[in-house]
Amino acid sequence: MRDQEQLAIRILDEVAGLSRDGIGITREAYGDGEERAMRAIERHAAALGFLAERDRFQNLWLRLPEDTRTAPPVVIGSHLDSVPQGGNFDGLAGVLAGLLVLDRLRGRADAAAPVRVLALRGEESAWYGKAYTGSLALLGRLPPSALALRHRRGHGTLGEAMARTGVDVAAVSRGEALVRPGEIAAYLELHIEQGPVMIARGWASTVVTGIRGNIRHHRIRCVGEAGHSGAVPRWLRKDAVLAVAELLSSMDEHWRVLLQMGVDLVMTAGICTTAAESHAVSVIPGEVEFSFEIRSQDSSTLTRFYGLFQEACQTIAAARGVRFTFDEAITSPPAAMDEGWIARLEASGAARGVPVERLPSGAGHDAAVFAGAGIPSAMVFVRNANGSHNPHEAMDTADLMDGVELLLGALLAEAV
Repeated sequence: MRDQEQLAIRILDEVAGLSRDGIGITREAYGDGEERAMRAIERHAAALGFLAERDRFQNLWLRLPEDTRTAPPVVIGSHLDSVPQGGNFDGLAGVLAGLLVLDRLRGRADAAAPVRVLALRGEESAWYGKAYTGSLALLGRLPPSALALRHRRGHGTLGEAMARTGVDVAAVSRGEALVRPGEIAAYLELHIEQGPVMIARGWASTVVTGIRGNIRHHRIRCVGEAGHSGAVPRWLRKDAVLAVAELLSSMDEHWRVLLQMGVDLVMTAGICTTAAESHAVSVIPGEVEFSFEIRSQDSSTLTRFYGLFQEACQTIAAARGVRFTFDEAITSPPAAMDEGWIARLEASGAARGVPVERLPSGAGHDAAVFAGAGIPSAMVFVRNANGSHNPHEAMDTADLMDGVELLLGALLAEAV
């Protein structure tokens, strides 16, 4: 156990060193940072005597050489990319957990199913505006239109980036599935918690009950009319900033009321900007660009709240003389984790004398894609300070090992 913890520290430190950007960690999806992380995992897998193979979509698979069973495997996986200037543990911790579980299974014959470890490409939406590209492609569910999505800085497309890494883009475009639901017994994923609950409660690891779905727009434009701040009275103004401010304030009030009713929902406008070239204290802003995202564990809540948002846009546009234009909405459905595997994970904790709490996931994960395809899926969260998607992620390696023990116990347990 102590040797495994030291191995975990070495791998985490090595991959961090390969992807530091001066501020945090950057492992661009289908870019150099993600590729360097993939190669580091391959090197360590080889040193441990595992067999490593990349599929035609450049996801990485690991297995024990002696486990030649052909039955559908239990897959333990996560992703290796990160957001720009992010942290080191988001995604990487889950791949590392799979590697450590595989190491613990060496020479054992009591796992009911073969076990494979999967390092996925392109989970983060930060680079091309589409999340889960590796897992969606693997299951034949990545829309061909996603290949035309442009890089966040405007240069190149997702399809071009995939091709540079060796992905069979033609097969992705055809919707060719490399893995079908019946070919995987279950998908398990360990991940750092990306919020503050586990730190506040003192929980080292938890079992995830479900993953919120989302509806998001990356780019909404509110177009009004620029004017002289001293010469245009209020009743003749078409102020885009005030229109967006009223819209978001209105949606915030709807959100507050729904939370009081016990509805699961979060709302965020993470980008809001006016054109820098026209900035002036004396100019009424004529245009605003902003993003809008809602998340919930309930599909009907997402649909209803999005409907309220559209109605509010129409009402405010008419009242303030502005218009709203929208890019294509990107949706991800909510996903429930498999109750049988939740019970196995809880039994694993109970067998060690450590009751395991349940926790929903507000963030999205590849497990949602596998669950959405009908594959029994489950997740373990491990404690992580300072949130996520920032350079200050702070997972304790001892907590990672606690999550590894949960996974191992669940794999070796009889079905509950």
